This record gives sequence, structure tokens and C-alpha cells, in this order.
Amino acid sequence: MSFRLRLFELIVLLYFIKQISSTVELTNVICTSLDPEFANFEYCYLKSINRTYKYVSLKVNLLKKPITKIKVNSGLLKRFSGYKPYLYNVTVDACRFLKNTKSSPIAAYFYGFFKDHSNMNHTCPFNHDVVVEKLSINAINTHVTEGDYLLQTNWIAYDINRANVKLYFTLS
Repeated sequence: MSFRLRLFELIVLLYFIKQISSTVELTNVICTSLDPEFANFEYCYLKSINRTYKYVSLKVNLLKKPITKIKVNSGLLKRFSGYKPYLYNVTVDACRFLKNTKSSPIAAYFYGFFKDHSNMNHTCPFNHDVVVEKLSINAINTHVTEGDYLLQTNWIAYDINRANVKLYFTLS
């Protein structure tokens, strides 16, 4: 075959590969206060605007302000006959992280992702409630395989697990 024909086939193939893309869809969010005397959720919901755009909003009322020591434990789980640990399980000192958001490319990415959708844009102490508004999956560039996933976060203040947020999504 001639070089031009091979080049044409390659261009057509690349065009079709570009058209194949994964779709991430939020399916549920569950917020649980484990210590109602410390914090409670005023609201926590998943809103569907149309078939392709959904977002999460939540507001946590902090009842013992100021908060000066907080950690966040996050884990990504994949459904295989129930949700099993998949890739990540990380605990971060949130106060230290917010002081140096450029400590790693991953940290900077997640800070940029949340700072535009929440009031968590400063370091400790937290003297106000935490609000996350209209956080959509469109902002996440994920590198996981097809399936159902759970992003589980535990919010630990003063070394006691105070709340957890579970964000369910599907990659197809």
C-alpha cells in the first residue's frame, strides 16, 4: 500500500478513537454526621439538571468553633460484589495542606477543584460552616476503568471521626 493510503487510514482511525470517550455520572451522595453535637448537615443532595449534568451541594454546620485540627481520609472503592478498596486511601492533615496547596501536583489539582466550589479556601482555624455548592463531576479528570465507584471521605477533628461523605459514581 502506498504511504498516502496508510496515512489516510491512520487519520480516520485517530478520528474515531477521539470520538470514543468515557462518561462519568454521579449516582448518589450520602452525608452522615457521626457526632451531632460537633457537626450536622443542613443539606446534602445530588441535583440533576438534565441527563448529562448533575452536581452535589452540601452544608455542614460546625457547632464547636473554631476548629483548629482536622484531617480528611479519602478512599476510592470499586464495586466487585460490594464495594472493595481500589486505588487510593489517603489521610491528609487539612490545616497543613491548606497552608501549602502547591506541595504536590495532585494536591494542587484537588485544591483547585474544590476552591471554586466551596468556602474551604483558607487555612485553620475554621470559624464558619463548610459549604460546597454545585460541585459537578465534569471538573474531575479520572483515570479509572469502567464500573461503579464510591469516593468515601471521613472528616476527623481532634483525632475523632466526626462525619463521612460518600459520593457514588459510574464510569461507562
